[in-house]
Amino acid sequence: MQDDPQTPPHLRRSLGVVHLWSIAVGMVISGQYFGWNYGFPVAGPLGMLAAAAIVTVFYAAFIFSYAELSTSIPQADGPSGYCRRALSPFFGFLAGVAVLLEFGFAPPAIAVATGAYVHFLAPAIPAEVATVAVFLIFIAVNLIGIAGAALIELVATLLALVGLALYYGAGLPHVDLAAIAGGGGEEGWIGGAGGVLAAIPYAIWLYLGVEGAAMAAEEVRDPARDIPRGFIAGILTLAGCTALTLVVTAGLGAAAGEAADHPLPEALAAVYGASSWISRGVALIGLCGLIASLHGIVLGLSRQTFALARAGYLPAFLSRLSRRGAPVWAVIVPGLIGVLCAGSAAFADALIVLSVCGALMMACLSMIALLALRRREPALVRPYRAPTLALPWTALALGLFALYCVLTQSLGATALPLLGIEIPLTFVLPGILGAACLYYLVRARRRVSALATAGRRSPAAREE
Repeated sequence: MQDDPQTPPHLRRSLGVVHLWSIAVGMVISGQYFGWNYGFPVAGPLGMLAAAAIVTVFYAAFIFSYAELSTSIPQADGPSGYCRRALSPFFGFLAGVAVLLEFGFAPPAIAVATGAYVHFLAPAIPAEVATVAVFLIFIAVNLIGIAGAALIELVATLLALVGLALYYGAGLPHVDLAAIAGGGGEEGWIGGAGGVLAAIPYAIWLYLGVEGAAMAAEEVRDPARDIPRGFIAGILTLAGCTALTLVVTAGLGAAAGEAADHPLPEALAAVYGASSWISRGVALIGLCGLIASLHGIVLGLSRQTFALARAGYLPAFLSRLSRRGAPVWAVIVPGLIGVLCAGSAAFADALIVLSVCGALMMACLSMIALLALRRREPALVRPYRAPTLALPWTALALGLFALYCVLTQSLGATALPLLGIEIPLTFVLPGILGAACLYYLVRARRRVSALATAGRRSPAAREE
């Protein structure tokens, strides 16, 4: 950290290849344990594998491009800051809303799965009670603060990988290839090409949040060398886990029937029994990974909320800090909304689709910002540059394609059950975005402009 108060602070460059790998894998490894299996009923095992392959290419291109933005403009509000600088304050607001959708709806979905895993291990505890309790605990943890978070995340990542290795080792000998291919019939490719498109959002869940690794790119010792190696290792690890998870789960016959919130232990239970040590061991280790991801995303959501409030996009009270330095209201308000969303397992499918919509909107806007900055600010210092412009263009094209798939295939087919009424997401998502834009026009636009003007006049404000 710089001692000169007139010099903007810089993060210490202390990360290497292994650190980048652990962050990239750790942010999303819990996605292997649930969520993606909602793609089996709409696409079949082979269709889900095809969707996962498309999504893997998309995220590989995206993360290498996104790293350029995160090292060039190391701002706390992330995509919102990139789009505000490259495009306009309004697009900065849209990017911020997209991140809030992604990180706002992911925690309750993870909490629902966490409750399901707890119920599997202790049937006496209702899944709904466990879900709400876990969420409230992590709201409290983020209010108090936690030491050694990076170490906790690393240990949880390794535990989650051990759990997956245990699952693969126990499941592979019992894999039935005919179950994966649907017995050679239509069950392997449910819906054909349309089924693959419908499975895209659930395949994205396997990688959702991996951009968190790119946000640490400013702290890499040798960006030009370590970022490609770390990211390639991370993507290959996740791609390998994805292929094995899909093959083993489908091969054990879990692709048939209704999707569960704890697919891995349920698949093993069909072979070894629900009370076997192997099924319960995978469930227990998977629970550790889910808890770590829940904590990490709740932490990220609170910081994103705080940063957007500080920039003027959200009400000012959300940027207030406690004596411990925690953004107390930025933790409490999104957290309580998340608790309400996590109150029923029936919400999980809709929450995943909404979170994926936010992730894709954020990715597309970020790639547009990168391309605009390359054109408008060629002299901008870029500690790391995407090796070729083909990467952001590929990420943008596949991101738009994936967003099209979600909007046309999943949004209308998924509903949010509220007060006994099934509300299609085709109304929910436009309603959220419309309300957000109205708020920006009525309230936030003037405040953002006023803060930007004050920032141009004050060196201290610019540094903040």
